[in-house]
Amino acid sequence: MHYLYYYLAIINIVAVFFTAHDKNAAIQGKRRLPERTLFFLAVLGGGPAMYLTMLIIRHKTRKLKFMLGIPVIIILQLAAFVVICYGLRII
Repeated sequence: MHYLYYYLAIINIVAVFFTAHDKNAAIQGKRRLPERTLFFLAVLGGGPAMYLTMLIIRHKTRKLKFMLGIPVIIILQLAAFVVICYGLRII
């Protein structure tokens, strides 16, 4: 279970970095990350930190796809976690 915590910490740090990088690229008019890359990071577990970063730096907050999509991913992941843990009798 400790590895899960390390993994989640790392993937969330990576998600924050990529979100901030995309915002910086947008400001400077440089090449941006594909939206699917940001969603993929959220699916890998970086959604919570990505969502908070998006709100703090005001990045993609006007895009309904992100403002609804990232929280839906987080909720589905939490639900899956509860189902898996309940099935394994961890919680």
